[in-house]
Amino acid sequence: MASRDTSPLTEDDPGADGYLAGQLLVAMPGMSDPRFARSVICLCAHSAEGAMGLVLNQPLDNLTFDQLLSQLGLDPVPPARRIRLTQGGPVEGSRGFVLHTADWETEGSLEVMPGLALTANVEILKAIAEGGGPREGLLALGYAGWGPGQLDSELQQNAWLSVPADEALLFEGAPDQLWRRALAKLRVDPSALSGAAGHA
Repeated sequence: MASRDTSPLTEDDPGADGYLAGQLLVAMPGMSDPRFARSVICLCAHSAEGAMGLVLNQPLDNLTFDQLLSQLGLDPVPPARRIRLTQGGPVEGSRGFVLHTADWETEGSLEVMPGLALTANVEILKAIAEGGGPREGLLALGYAGWGPGQLDSELQQNAWLSVPADEALLFEGAPDQLWRRALAKLRVDPSALSGAAGHA
């Protein structure tokens, strides 16, 4: 069996256009919006039209994968395998998105970056429940959204740090440790951060 690859799924640097799709946004300690305090967000789309991402470290406490399958009428329950559920953000909280490795795709799957995809089709949940589907994945209900130029402005105000995504940060470890682990990848000590310092 091949060893786990925890290297970035794509280059460390944002594209030449300055957009950050495929990067992780790590909230600075001075984050003014309590919904995003200490949040880590995988940015799935970022362009002049705006941005969309999924919060990775706010677990859903009131819903299990088995319960979700039952609600959607998908078999089998109990499933052959499960994925983690997270509250993806404050927008469209009843809409589900699966962030996953790109070794599996279906109609409508969106490439976030090489090696990482986003699917909002129930076919992926059925495949996972049957023991197939992508090698790694998580299900987010809702998402975080920004209008044109909004995220860029927040980055300039040092509301977020950006961190290259890798599979270990995306899919492994305890959610309550993710904020510190993401900062550690940048070799940043959380206690040394203030709301006025940082880079984007």
